[in-house]
Amino acid sequence: MPVVTLPDGSKREFDNAVTLRQVAESIGAGLARAAVAGKVDGRLVDLSYTIESDAAVAIITPRDNEGVEVIRHSTAHLLAQAVKSLYPSAQVTIGPVVEDGFYYDFAFERPFTPDDLLAMEKKMEELSAQNLEVKRSELPRDEAIRFFRGLGEDYKAEIIESIPQGEILSLYSQGDFTDLCRGPHVPDTGKLKAFKLMKIAGSYWRGDSSKEMLQRIYGTAWAEKKDLKDYLHRLEEAEKRDHRKIAKTLGLFHLQEEAPGMVFWHPAGWTLWQTVEQYMREVLRDNGYQEIKTPLIVGRSLWEKSGHWEKFQDQMFTTASEERDFAIKPMNCPCHIQVYNQGLKSYRDLPLRLAEFGSCHRNELSGVLHGIMRVRGFTQDDAHIFCTEEQIQTEVSEFIDLLHKIYADFGFYEVLVKLSTRPVKRVGSDEVWDKAEAALEKALNSKGLAYELQPGEGAFYGPKIEFSLKDCLNRVWQCGTIQVDFSMPERLGAVYVAESGAKLTPVMLHRAILGSMERFIGILIEHFAGYFPLWLAPTQVVVLNITDRQAEYAQSIAKELSAKGLRVKTDLRNEKIGFKIREHSMHRVPYLLIVGDKEVDAQTVTLRTQNGNDLGSFSLHEVEQRLVDEVARRVANA
Repeated sequence: MPVVTLPDGSKREFDNAVTLRQVAESIGAGLARAAVAGKVDGRLVDLSYTIESDAAVAIITPRDNEGVEVIRHSTAHLLAQAVKSLYPSAQVTIGPVVEDGFYYDFAFERPFTPDDLLAMEKKMEELSAQNLEVKRSELPRDEAIRFFRGLGEDYKAEIIESIPQGEILSLYSQGDFTDLCRGPHVPDTGKLKAFKLMKIAGSYWRGDSSKEMLQRIYGTAWAEKKDLKDYLHRLEEAEKRDHRKIAKTLGLFHLQEEAPGMVFWHPAGWTLWQTVEQYMREVLRDNGYQEIKTPLIVGRSLWEKSGHWEKFQDQMFTTASEERDFAIKPMNCPCHIQVYNQGLKSYRDLPLRLAEFGSCHRNELSGVLHGIMRVRGFTQDDAHIFCTEEQIQTEVSEFIDLLHKIYADFGFYEVLVKLSTRPVKRVGSDEVWDKAEAALEKALNSKGLAYELQPGEGAFYGPKIEFSLKDCLNRVWQCGTIQVDFSMPERLGAVYVAESGAKLTPVMLHRAILGSMERFIGILIEHFAGYFPLWLAPTQVVVLNITDRQAEYAQSIAKELSAKGLRVKTDLRNEKIGFKIREHSMHRVPYLLIVGDKEVDAQTVTLRTQNGNDLGSFSLHEVEQRLVDEVARRVANA
């Protein structure tokens, strides 16, 4: 008589073995109708799973993240069934869940077209409406190979052949379609109601460029049609906010084939860059960091000592001179230790915080480059804190405060946190790892921060905390990190003299807040859709005259505002004022100051915002105070 323990701690006793579906029905008819899968002792399983002994049980519905994952996985199978129904000669391969959806790879004699995609989606809707039962079965490995060979599914058979002898494999069938899969899946196709096929791409079989090219169909699937509609709206908004398009409109930067993954910054874009960098420089200076600058090209011997040559060589740009090998630095850490090593340090010198806006280069594959979000040449807002073991918690705690302040100044108020602990392969003693992990955990707890624990996901040299921000479209961007390193300081000979007189190795904290300047500016462009808050805007104010009679007055206003530190331009062209207003509004200038004869006589200006609001007439002093105050407060509403 199995006893089932539910998530709220309540227990239910059954006379005989019971399926998860029956457990759900015993709780309530509504829950049973909503259920898509379940958990038994922490393992995700189908509703048909039979419970024969005492177990902890949870019923999974589309409201759970895991429920949405099950829906997406099942929708991938629905796509495969639709493709096989429409194109019987197509062969199925794999169809995993990815962020916000799924994909499935197919082998077919001709390229799929957009019209094919529409036909597939229509067939999927038909199959969903049939409420086909999804049934799980098992076959021994060799029988499964024969089964799929008999269906003409050579790719499936090849997958199974790579599985060890003696394995029992699970298959899932719906209607006349059967696929190899671990599961779990929804109980019937009627649970799949909110999906859309998005695009077709190419992919190599098993990711090997020497093997045949397959056709990958991407789709998205959600619990409800409203969720699907919201997602498609977010995609539409994201398309409008594409940083590459906005950069072209605003003249921020460009990229070209002669320098793949490298950015050509234009005056407006470089002004934005400098504003971000100077803000960061000021904050770092106020928080005890010392800025340094290290070489761009460093000899191979240092990268060998640090371990980067062995692990990172394929991504490093290299060169040679006078029979010596060199590499353009892909990161700054080893160079910072060289600065630390100049002169013997005492425990009184710690913590030592060294910061650099370090230019780095990595030989990323051309296929993954994306605007300024993924580049080959980038600048990190990098810093390394050299400290004792006892200082880790304090340094991490202060870093967390600093990171949240900076994100808030840029208009990001929701930060997601992940704590990654020791991997199986690592350096350092368990005792030191215990201290480091406890310090990171205590720092997070002292701030009252919720965080996701990622066991085993730390770097081989130490645990780390990752910080991700959410933008206005609820997209998550991993930017900040702080990592504890026991390895590199020792490898590169960093020491300090302890109070006892002994020479010890300092702990090295790798930390970044923005991540890379290029990527963070790309995030800012999309977050604000180019409508930057006043303090970030490349041009903050444009003074417009109505006729030539006001030109001198307009120039005097611009000169005075510039003296207050504002970025000001004048537009004295002999054009209609409406034309000039429209043009600068399209360029998303935060404030337009308009002067005509009336303003000259009254020694005032008419103030207009970038979204078309006419705020009325003000004295120049009032406008100065308003703008200077807004810059100082860093108002940042997306």
